[in-house]
Amino acid sequence: MWLTESLNVITFVSFLSAPVVTILSRSHADRNVYPSAGVLFVHVLEREYFKGEFPPYPKSGDASNDPITFNTNLMGYPDRPGWLRYIQRTPHSDGVLYGSPTAEHVGKPTIIEITAYNRRTFETARHNLVINIMSTEEFPLPYQAEFYIKNMNVEEMLASEVLGDFLGAVKNVWQPERLNAINITSALDRGGRVPLPINNLKEGVYVMVGADVPFSSCLREVESPHNQLRCSQEMEPVISCDKKFRAQFHIDWCKISLVDITKVVMVHSNRPDPGTGILPEFGEYNPPSESLKGRDYFSDFLVTLAVPSAVALVLFFILGYSMCCRREGVEKRNMQTPDIQLVHHSSIQKSTKELRNMSKNREISWPLSTLPVFNPVSGEVVPPIHPDNYETTSMPLMQTQTNLQNQITIPQQRPSGWCCRRLLHYRILSALLCVNVCVRL
Repeated sequence: MWLTESLNVITFVSFLSAPVVTILSRSHADRNVYPSAGVLFVHVLEREYFKGEFPPYPKSGDASNDPITFNTNLMGYPDRPGWLRYIQRTPHSDGVLYGSPTAEHVGKPTIIEITAYNRRTFETARHNLVINIMSTEEFPLPYQAEFYIKNMNVEEMLASEVLGDFLGAVKNVWQPERLNAINITSALDRGGRVPLPINNLKEGVYVMVGADVPFSSCLREVESPHNQLRCSQEMEPVISCDKKFRAQFHIDWCKISLVDITKVVMVHSNRPDPGTGILPEFGEYNPPSESLKGRDYFSDFLVTLAVPSAVALVLFFILGYSMCCRREGVEKRNMQTPDIQLVHHSSIQKSTKELRNMSKNREISWPLSTLPVFNPVSGEVVPPIHPDNYETTSMPLMQTQTNLQNQITIPQQRPSGWCCRRLLHYRILSALLCVNVCVRL
């Protein structure tokens, strides 16, 4: 009986939400809902009710499972109000509008445009949902606790059965007269990370509930120094009532938040009136042209172009003087060079010239590796050096001239420049000897 009383507002909202989608899917009339300020509002956009707006499959008897997505926005604006959120996990699942309206929105009808997209036929259906936020005297409840549930996603927690089980577990621990869900927030909206798709990990969800009685001793155990120390060491605190949640909900007790709004000091800040966003009329704009003075760019020109050019010109003259005006010449160089060095240099040049001239008239015998297989004088082919039954496996690859038989020997004659080279060799030795004697003197 207490569960029914604690969920009377949520049941009332769910009762209004179910026929809302049914009527909207069958007619284009607006539908009004009346949630209360400070209480969780949940509205399910069921795909089954929107399928009647789209044409059926061409073949009769086929089960229609079109992917349908929803787009929700405040009428005249591209997005929803700040307190209203929307989630749809896949195109084959239902969409959910949820949030917690505040007292600032009381008495202001909020018109939400709901557009359904059929991803198979690319057709759309649009309906309006009018949210009239009501104020109640018993809300907000003075004692509010926020739990972080690690093994749930936000769309799973928004289901009426799951949310009812959680409120029932909280009521067993807290024992209030009135208990209501205030808000539900995904951990991703609080800066959480998307879990890895392994081991059935969940995103996590924050659930805020309110009650009319102070917090129980079990909930106060989180504030003990021992549990605070365990939380600082990233250890799980010891809570006596955790077993009442553990069967279905894994609560991170280090992230629980207990707030007593009766002791919260409200700070009111005087904000200036933002106005309409339109500047007042000041007449025609006159730019301050008279106050601007002309600027002389001649000095900038000298610094940028003239100075580098002058430096380059000076460097050019220095390089030209070094290369052209500092040359000694052949005569001046010979006058400053000792005679013995000039004689030595001249003898080396003459010897090099003679060697080059004699290399052009060189006549030497052919090397053994270039001998032909026939006699170059008589033209006779050289007979084989072994009979037909001779073993050729041990024959060398290159046959020497001494192994050739019945071959006419080409006379080896001494080259004509042999005597000249010997004479040149003696002259070079004598010149070097003279240089050595002069150096010693």
